[in-house]
Amino acid sequence: MATRERVEIERIERQNRYFSEEFKRQKVKDLERNLVTMPEVCREYRVSRTSVYKWIYKYSINRKRDERQIVERMSDTRKIKELQDRIKELERIVGQKQLLIDFKDKMIEIAEEMYQVDIKKKLSSPLSAGSGKTGKSTPIDSTESTKE
Repeated sequence: MATRERVEIERIERQNRYFSEEFKRQKVKDLERNLVTMPEVCREYRVSRTSVYKWIYKYSINRKRDERQIVERMSDTRKIKELQDRIKELERIVGQKQLLIDFKDKMIEIAEEMYQVDIKKKLSSPLSAGSGKTGKSTPIDSTESTKE
């Protein structure tokens, strides 16, 4: 019951509110420039979507030019904020990876000192192709030697 009374009070409050034409024009302009979204305007000023669409129909510059307006879900500012958050997250991950690399480098240095072996030099040198023939003949080698 409490929610029904609250809804009724909000409905009455909404009926008695008036917005100036300049306010409506400004909100339509903001919507056209994608500075705000339709849900943001509705939520912030407690206005129905229908009312906002009426404002757009009446005050939109694009409407007067017979252009079709597409109302975006996300505003540019929200997209920028999400991208900045994504950049922060990626920078944090890169920082963690760099710490891990630094830790492993330090561990290699400690191991080099402890075992007196140059691990970095051995890891960075190219692998050898082998030491040559081992004395064991393969089936391919034996067939080639008989053909000659």
